[in-house]
Amino acid sequence: QVQLVESGGGLVQAGGSLRLSCEASGLTFRRYAMGWFRQAPGKEREFVAAISWSGGNAAYADSVKGRFTVSRDSARNTVYLQMNSLKPEDTAVYYCAANFGGYVGSDRYTYDYWGQGTQVTVSS
Repeated sequence: QVQLVESGGGLVQAGGSLRLSCEASGLTFRRYAMGWFRQAPGKEREFVAAISWSGGNAAYADSVKGRFTVSRDSARNTVYLQMNSLKPEDTAVYYCAANFGGYVGSDRYTYDYWGQGTQVTVSS
């Protein structure tokens, strides 16, 4: 079955960096666009970033542009989210998701598979 497993979350001070990883199995990774979403307590899940199946096209939420970078390694079936200049408002559970249609964007309902999430906490 399809599995998406996130890792790399943790506690970091404001201004610090983290790199999240999401390893996919049970699917043909190169056929899927991949996205990152996050959900803070009491809030809806929101789009963070997405990358096309080829890695040639990426999209970002305005709140993370210039600070976060999404990338993928097809040899490792893994997508990454490099997060720099972290802020307390970035605190959330971060989820990766896979989209078979190749959609690179913010509509969470178009994503077919989801991981369980990894907690990111940014202290002030």
